[in-house]
Amino acid sequence: MKRNIGIVFMLFFIATSCVKSQTDKVQIVNTTIFEEKMKEKEVQLVDVRTPEEFASGHLPNAVNINVNATDFETKVASLDKTKPILVYCKSGGRSGRACSQLEEMGFTNIIDLDGGITDWKASGKPIE
Repeated sequence: MKRNIGIVFMLFFIATSCVKSQTDKVQIVNTTIFEEKMKEKEVQLVDVRTPEEFASGHLPNAVNINVNATDFETKVASLDKTKPILVYCKSGGRSGRACSQLEEMGFTNIIDLDGGITDWKASGKPIE
């Protein structure tokens, strides 16, 4: 019986640790909604992948600020905290981390592309 309870607890922990969390300040959206948000006024579109990944193809009008770089917070600090910021990476892991940092820095309208540029491409959306 104790073993069964332990297994159930472990499965629950594994399942919930793999789910991206969403807060009032961070919205996790699909490619269709993300594309609509890109059309809004004064949005800031940020690709948090490496410069090499960015050079191999990125969303139109995106700026590259590598979340793994030591100067990530310095570069992000130049963005306007009052304007919406749209964030994406390859598949969603790094952008989730970047969104957490942005939230800690005081950004209040953060939109994360669920599935990253991988899902964007799979949806047939444009890259440059």
